[in-house]
Amino acid sequence: MQIDAVDQRIIALLVADARASYADIGSRVSLSAPAVKRRVDRLRSAGVIRGFTAVVDPAAVGWTTEAFVELFCAGRTTPAQIGAAARRHPEVVGAYTVSGEADALVHLRAADISHLEEALERLRAESFVTSSRSTIVLSRLVESPGVGPSTV
Repeated sequence: MQIDAVDQRIIALLVADARASYADIGSRVSLSAPAVKRRVDRLRSAGVIRGFTAVVDPAAVGWTTEAFVELFCAGRTTPAQIGAAARRHPEVVGAYTVSGEADALVHLRAADISHLEEALERLRAESFVTSSRSTIVLSRLVESPGVGPSTV
């Protein structure tokens, strides 16, 4: 599927505010509301836009402690096994296979250090995890929901 500059702007506007009306987006990209809707429908049917979601501030719900955890796994652990295990833990907000020494990188969020320690211990108890290395986040410097350079 070809994505032109107008599609890129529409995507960027939706990333910035998924509740923006087609009319509002249209006024910013010089299209009518129905034309924007057709483009969004096309982007959705092609799988470019997978859905719309609310972005919740973790601090607002009391989950202010976070860490990145490198997982070192036994032998032939597959990405599917790591992903399935990560989904079992509500504190996991992201899990990735990575290059380098570790096999996976897991992003955890918790209410406090005690909760984080409990979540980490449960994650480390997964049968394939041989060891881990954790880094506690002190402050967030940059956070973007976008997919690349902003074109808004």
